[in-house]
Amino acid sequence: MSEEDIIEAPTGRDRLEQIHDIIRERICMLDYPPGEKLSETALAEEFGMSRTPLRRVLARLEDEGLLQSVHGVGTIVTVVDLDELAQVYRLRMELMVLTTRLDPAELTPQLIDAFRVMNARAEALRRNPSPRDFAVLDRDMLLQLLQLTENMALREASERLYFRTARIWLQAITASDIDLEHEAEIYCRETADILTALENGNLDAVGHMRRAHISMSLARMR
Repeated sequence: MSEEDIIEAPTGRDRLEQIHDIIRERICMLDYPPGEKLSETALAEEFGMSRTPLRRVLARLEDEGLLQSVHGVGTIVTVVDLDELAQVYRLRMELMVLTTRLDPAELTPQLIDAFRVMNARAEALRRNPSPRDFAVLDRDMLLQLLQLTENMALREASERLYFRTARIWLQAITASDIDLEHEAEIYCRETADILTALENGNLDAVGHMRRAHISMSLARMR
């Protein structure tokens, strides 16, 4: 979600959810890099709200591992440590398999069409690779994959863990010699394979494909 997505939400809860997603996106896209101090005053002014509800949003992001409240300093964006988050990656791998097994959603034509869009976006990325576009596509792909289960607890846990680790890849790709064009090619093949599996009604294969992708991504970043 970007600044253009800030709208007048129908309820206060929806408004806070929007602001949470916007700040989370800025953290995950490194617009707020690790170690940066966030100004409550500036954020409250930007979103046109008092600091009390804003602090609820920041507390939630802290609970999700993206922010840290440091006494005498303020609210700091947490530093990404690949070794510390390796366990989170491994848990994400196992949850991905469960996503296609627990309370599977009906494979409607509309749902399969949504994955065709993901595949088309991956093809476009392969032709013109960009780290940020890659990160946005991977986020949207994860959210789309979570539509394959109707188990809301599993969706919520998987989404939370994804955003806990989302910065790692983008940070690695911008600070190392990882071949972005090669990564885009791999991702393009994965989305095509996932689409083929869904068209054939093979949900179990989708879970294992994504699990393997997460595992290989972690290995390459190491």
